[in-house]
Amino acid sequence: MKTLKKKRRVQVVAIAALALIAATALIGYGMRDGINFFRSPSQVVAEPPAPTEVFRIGGLVEEGSIRRGEGETVRFTVTDGGASVPVTFTGILPDLFAENQGMVGTGSLRDGVFEASEILAKHDEDYMPKEVVDALKEQGVYQEPGGS
Repeated sequence: MKTLKKKRRVQVVAIAALALIAATALIGYGMRDGINFFRSPSQVVAEPPAPTEVFRIGGLVEEGSIRRGEGETVRFTVTDGGASVPVTFTGILPDLFAENQGMVGTGSLRDGVFEASEILAKHDEDYMPKEVVDALKEQGVYQEPGGS
């Protein structure tokens, strides 16, 4: 009788372990496209990612770099003070997108140009994404909002 209980316990534990492994695999599979790592322009220049890797890049839009192309294509340069990366984006930019303002873009790097599929701009005069602030502080070019 005790051996039957022991066998049932082992079976329940084995089934629970398999269910846990399957659930973890399904979660990982489902999130494979939803995980985008943030990189500053200095990090992108130092270690360029693979052309197939989707990531986020953030920094300040370089002054004088915005060029409107044919249709909805816009070209500009994003910088963190240490390095600059050219960006192309096809679509409608956020209203608050401007030179010398913080931005974060999602996309991939192809032939040294970041091809953005999404551009986010700050939402008020003091906001900047934490990753962008950290990258600018690391470069020593961050200025507190409202300061000069």
